[in-house]
Amino acid sequence: MPIDTVPPVTNGIYATPPTRAPKQSLDAEAFMSLLVAQLKNQDPSSPMDTGQMIQQTTQLAMMEQMTQQTTTSNENFSLQMRIAASAMVGQTVTYSGKDGETVSGIASAVSFAGPVPQVTVDGVDVPLDVISGVKHTPTTAETTAPADTTTPATTTN
Repeated sequence: MPIDTVPPVTNGIYATPPTRAPKQSLDAEAFMSLLVAQLKNQDPSSPMDTGQMIQQTTQLAMMEQMTQQTTTSNENFSLQMRIAASAMVGQTVTYSGKDGETVSGIASAVSFAGPVPQVTVDGVDVPLDVISGVKHTPTTAETTAPADTTTPATTTN
């Protein structure tokens, strides 16, 4: 008589609790935890110097400002990439192909789905950072503009 296997328990009190992934960087929360632990475990007969506490608090504020600046800088760079990719639509774009050959074509669309914008060039999605050149492609209105038909004014003496 065959014995069926027992499926693993996926819920209830016997389930494996989720593990917390360790942080790879120090943030304000970690810094405050260290400061609180330092205050809790200090020697009552020689308390922490207030100058040190002010210095550590200042370091915390500076760290938060640097983190905010980094975030803002990353957002600005992302926005600049999107603007640059959007400006290529309708232009002749040059990029390095799979075999290293130089390929040129008209950019027809841009996708912002991934971390680097993808420019569609003649049906091929090309990452923005692979594009090596952009050339202005004249529009129909620019190529069919009427010639200057005005006659110069004549002066009489």
